[in-house]
Amino acid sequence: MTGLTPACRVVIELLAVAPRGPRRDGLFALWLVLRVLDDLGRDPPFADRSLRRRVTLLERRLTSLALPLSLKRAFAATIGTLKAELRPSEAGHLLLQLVSPVKDGLGQDAADAVHRAARGLR
Repeated sequence: MTGLTPACRVVIELLAVAPRGPRRDGLFALWLVLRVLDDLGRDPPFADRSLRRRVTLLERRLTSLALPLSLKRAFAATIGTLKAELRPSEAGHLLLQLVSPVKDGLGQDAADAVHRAARGLR
């Protein structure tokens, strides 16, 4: 697990012990979103075209997962913002908006990981 942020590591650990179902799908979706947002703030940055393609692929992948409704709405809002504008300064703000839905849908441990990741990107 080299090259992963601490938040991604926590989500992967939670994913490893989660039973099949919406919680596991939610953790997988969260990991995918974290990866895209981490890459948005990467130095040197990815090409704009590459990031837009990743956002489109993320959106397509999330549609096939059984997610709790609060997470589905939160991820849709995050993707909508990413499609509108891909600015590295937005990554931390987008993660902060995910903290509450993640807590409701996936639990406190996942929400803490997202909050730490948001502080790291700000």
